[in-house]
Amino acid sequence: MINIKTPEQLEYMRAAGKVVADTLKLLEDKICVGISTYQLDKIAHDFIVKCGARPNFLHYRGYPSSVCISIDEEVVHGIPDKHRFIEEGQIVSVDLGAVMHGYNGDAARTFCIGQVSQQKRTLVEVTEQCFFKALSVVKNGVRLGDIGWAVSQHAQSFGFGVVTELVGHGIGSTLHEDPNVPNYGIKGRGIRLATNMTICIEPMINMGTSEVVFSPNGWTAITKDHMPSAHYENTIVITDNGAEILTK
Repeated sequence: MINIKTPEQLEYMRAAGKVVADTLKLLEDKICVGISTYQLDKIAHDFIVKCGARPNFLHYRGYPSSVCISIDEEVVHGIPDKHRFIEEGQIVSVDLGAVMHGYNGDAARTFCIGQVSQQKRTLVEVTEQCFFKALSVVKNGVRLGDIGWAVSQHAQSFGFGVVTELVGHGIGSTLHEDPNVPNYGIKGRGIRLATNMTICIEPMINMGTSEVVFSPNGWTAITKDHMPSAHYENTIVITDNGAEILTK
C-alpha cells in the first residue's frame, strides 16, 4: 500500500532527512586514507544519536551496523569492520538513515579518496547525474517507469551497467514502503506518482556489467566482474510541479 503523507508527517521526515544529510556531510569531512570503516560507522552512530534521532539501519532485518560502507566493487550493504581501512584511490559508498518522531530518512553518497582514476571519477559523477536526471522528470501524475528510464538512459549512454537486482523504495513510518523504485523502466508505464508520496531514488551504477553477486556475509552486493560501482540516493517528496529533496 502506498502512503500519502500529511503535512505533519512530512515535517517529521524533513527533520529525519536533515540528520541524514548532516551525518553524510560529517562523514565526508572525516573519511580519509587510514581510517577504518568501523570508525566511520561509530562517528555516524554517535552523531545521529546526539541529534536526538536513531540510526534506522542498526539491527534492521539483522543488519549489524548503523551505516553501510561499500568500497570499489561493492555495490551496497558493505558491513563496517575494525580491520578494514580506507585506501588511496578507492571510491567509497556510504549509505545511512535516521528515524525521528517515528519517520525515516535515507540517503547515500559515493566519495573519491585522494587521487582516483578518471574512470572511477566519471562513474561517481555520472551516478549522481542519474539521480538528478530522474528528479527532473518527477512530479504529480508522472509514471514510475519514467524515473527508471531517465536513470538507465543516462548511465547506459556512458556504457555503464545499471543494477536491476536492487532498487529504490517508498519510505515513511517504515524504512522500506511501497512502491519499489527501479533504476530501469519504460516511459509511461507503472503507477502514477502523487503529491506527498515519499520515495527514495537511488541509482546504483556499475562501470562494467550490471550483474551482481552476494557476499557470504549475506548482505554485501558485489559486481560480478569486480569492476567498481557507485551509489547516490536521496529521500524525496513528490509535489504538484516537481519534488523536494528531504536529505540535503
